[in-house]
Amino acid sequence: MRALGPHFDQPVAPGGYVWWYLDALSDDGHHGLTIIAMLGSVFSPYYAWARRRQGAEAVDPLNHCGLNVALYGRGGKRWSLTERGRTALSRDASHLTIGPSSLHWDQDALVIDIKERGMPIPHRLLGRVRLYPEALADYQAFLDPAARHRWVPIAPRARVHVEMAAPALRWSGPAYFDSNAGDEPLENAFHGWDWSRATHRGGTTVLYHVVPRQVTGPGAADPAASTERTAATAGTHGCTTGGARLALHFDASGAVTNLEPFAPHDLPATRIWRIPRSTYGDPDQPACIVDTLEDTPFYARSLVAASLEGDKVTAVHESLSLDRFRQRWVQMLLPFRMPRVRT
Repeated sequence: MRALGPHFDQPVAPGGYVWWYLDALSDDGHHGLTIIAMLGSVFSPYYAWARRRQGAEAVDPLNHCGLNVALYGRGGKRWSLTERGRTALSRDASHLTIGPSSLHWDQDALVIDIKERGMPIPHRLLGRVRLYPEALADYQAFLDPAARHRWVPIAPRARVHVEMAAPALRWSGPAYFDSNAGDEPLENAFHGWDWSRATHRGGTTVLYHVVPRQVTGPGAADPAASTERTAATAGTHGCTTGGARLALHFDASGAVTNLEPFAPHDLPATRIWRIPRSTYGDPDQPACIVDTLEDTPFYARSLVAASLEGDKVTAVHESLSLDRFRQRWVQMLLPFRMPRVRT
């Protein structure tokens, strides 16, 4: 567990980032959550402004940290992301504290203690989430040709137990836990991506479609290159803009299999901010949106119904437009939902 765990003390390059991401759905289908612990908060307007003023290499990513918590389901949606500085951060290999909230390994579980305040209408988020990995994956993928952005599916198959005091919630269900890290701002490498994960054939299937920006010169890596523990993206597809994709299945033990390419399926853009969405699945079974959980100026989180190798699945799906995030008018909107405090 410790060898394949989150490694909260890993270095973060100037101007770079690392995040740990968890999502889960309740067994009864009535609730869901996502939690993202971020060092070098990639979607922070404050971090973007600092990089623009000083240059990315001069900016300390640990001065821009936060815990994003989103709860979905009966009783409405609760959402929080407060950015904090370096003085609010404490970490070692198995512990991470950001302000009043924390994450740590407790023998066979990841424990997340949440003490946050939601925005834009202030409300408390207070409780504990325990994640129990059912499979740990010994795997890492480069997402860009220059090999500066990495994805690690730590526990592609897991369960959570959620006990919240505010709002009052108690539920359990299947979950997923991974990490991303990069040595430069995310928007420097990508136009955007579509990503999804779904329970499939006793394990978890992950589909990644990334659209990298052009990278040339001596820093560019061969995207087909791999090492003992690293598999890099390869291939293109015809879904919207082209790019590179991964189609992976993690079985009950965490072992990974590369799947044959699925057919592209366009999905409707989000209703408010018109974020484009697309996914993959069996060619004769169109995918559709079950619910849009987040409709923001630069990303969307959705539940998508699709067919994978004949199996009907409900996938947690994310569409990200980094071209949209780069727009200064978008970054000017974000402080209303992402306040920054000193402690």
